[in-house]
Amino acid sequence: METYDVVILGGGNAGMGVTVATRAAGLSVAMIEPRDLGGTCPNRGCTPKKVLVAAAHALDEIERADRHAITVDRPRLDWRALIEREKELIRDIPSRLWGLMARRGVDVISGEAVFIGANAIRVNGREIEARNIVIATGSKPRPLPIPGAEHLTNSDDVLNDPELPRAVVFVGGGVIAFELGHVYARAGVDVTILEALPQLLGAFDADAVARIRGESERLGIGIRTLAWVKRIDKAGERLRVTFVADGVECAVDADRVVNCAGRVANVEGLDLGAGVIVHREGRIEIDDHLRSRSNPDIYVCGDAVWNSPQLSPVATYEGGIVGRNIVDGPKHRPNYAHIPASLYTIPALASVGLTEAKAREQGLRVKAHVNDMQDWLSARTYTETVAWSKIIVEETTDQIVGAHIVGHAGEELIHIFALAMKHGITAPQLAEMVYCFPTFSADIRNMM
Repeated sequence: METYDVVILGGGNAGMGVTVATRAAGLSVAMIEPRDLGGTCPNRGCTPKKVLVAAAHALDEIERADRHAITVDRPRLDWRALIEREKELIRDIPSRLWGLMARRGVDVISGEAVFIGANAIRVNGREIEARNIVIATGSKPRPLPIPGAEHLTNSDDVLNDPELPRAVVFVGGGVIAFELGHVYARAGVDVTILEALPQLLGAFDADAVARIRGESERLGIGIRTLAWVKRIDKAGERLRVTFVADGVECAVDADRVVNCAGRVANVEGLDLGAGVIVHREGRIEIDDHLRSRSNPDIYVCGDAVWNSPQLSPVATYEGGIVGRNIVDGPKHRPNYAHIPASLYTIPALASVGLTEAKAREQGLRVKAHVNDMQDWLSARTYTETVAWSKIIVEETTDQIVGAHIVGHAGEELIHIFALAMKHGITAPQLAEMVYCFPTFSADIRNMM
């Protein structure tokens, strides 16, 4: 049996993060990845998706060009060429990451790993034992147990589809549905989002989501909440989605039906029982140091952690913590309170910290500073269709506990609020800063 100090199952952001501290400490490290190095984010997720979002941004700018006294012809999007551009931009990512791992001294093994013991795995017929094994296998689309589920596609398919559909239905009203929905809508596609729960985008502030919903509907996106999909049927060359909303059975036809019901930990094929790892439907029970409670030699990080945000920067962050805990012993714990997140619709929704509802639920005495900034000079200068913010400040300490921005370059400004929260910079201190003017950042002083 081969031996390593550390074996990492998964070659995505989380697994890469583990290698930094472990290799710096001179530990022997093997990384096992069944597909492309880099995992979902650079190959099948955020990076290629952002290429499509960038094109949609350009279409949005063209739509508003007349407000800047610019006359333009109606734009024509070559979807096939856009998909080819997306593929060209990401094509060399896996090979570059192979090079990085080689320079770092990590042995990369291509294949599917399975546990054969508490500290041992098998891959491609090789049996490998390690002092620590890291589960960084990422996530996969949540399966939907509905008749006709075999007709569903997912975000991977959207990013590979050279044909622009006429109509798309997203089953689930989460991040992927809204981001890809905005791209499709700006490309002239008829988009419908069906969400079974009463609230869309549940992790974000409800008032911010209301602004995104309004802008989405302005674009022509049809949105139904409390809509339960009953089945998906073939209807000639198209698909028919039958759902129940407000007690009424309805149907909508589309060329594509996309599963956007969230993602689950990709651990099904690992045989966790052989690794003596307690789990419930793939949810591995972990302690505060990201170790398996039932087998402390096993760590979990990235999307395989079922109760932390499924974001690529979080995966890298957790991987770094796991690497340091392997080297130093279990001393380091993740803190998610100051990690920002963005929904890359057009305009974007950006958030960090607590929502107003969560802050009040925790019994905090807070002041929610809400601003409709659409009439502010900066918003009018750039003819923003939505410009809105809510900054949540603890009354007795003036500490910022949450920030939520729609439009107004919020996906960039949110990092200033995250920095302030992490380092204890109060709302008055942040407002006292001198910013370049005229910029969106200069408006921060008026948001609180």
